[in-house]
Amino acid sequence: MRAGDAKRRDAIRLLQAAIKQREVDERIELDDAAVVSAIEKMLKQRRDSIAQYEAAHRQDLADAEKYEMNVLQVYMPKALSDIEVDDAVTEAISATGAKGQQDMGRVMTALKARLSGRADMAKVSALVRIKLLA
Repeated sequence: MRAGDAKRRDAIRLLQAAIKQREVDERIELDDAAVVSAIEKMLKQRRDSIAQYEAAHRQDLADAEKYEMNVLQVYMPKALSDIEVDDAVTEAISATGAKGQQDMGRVMTALKARLSGRADMAKVSALVRIKLLA
């Protein structure tokens, strides 16, 4: 606030409001995993908004959303590398004994607990699908 960065301040206030709203709605105090989940939801909303704004040729609004995404990304845990994600997927497939596409749900359930907030779950899902079809 003292730095005078109003856009950053507003993005952080949006995050605080989302966390507080979820605490009030569910009548609980959020733990770290729930806060990461709230941030992930906000990031997903920003990605969707950016896609819509760019499709509508509203680059000014898309840039504002990108800035908020960058601010929110700071509060996420350190992302895993592609190699670490690949290793986790391979390990989860062998641990669950998955044989084909029908076992994808079990694999994703095992991975969600380990990778949530640290990897893009859409990319993880695509990787699981490729490995199960191979």
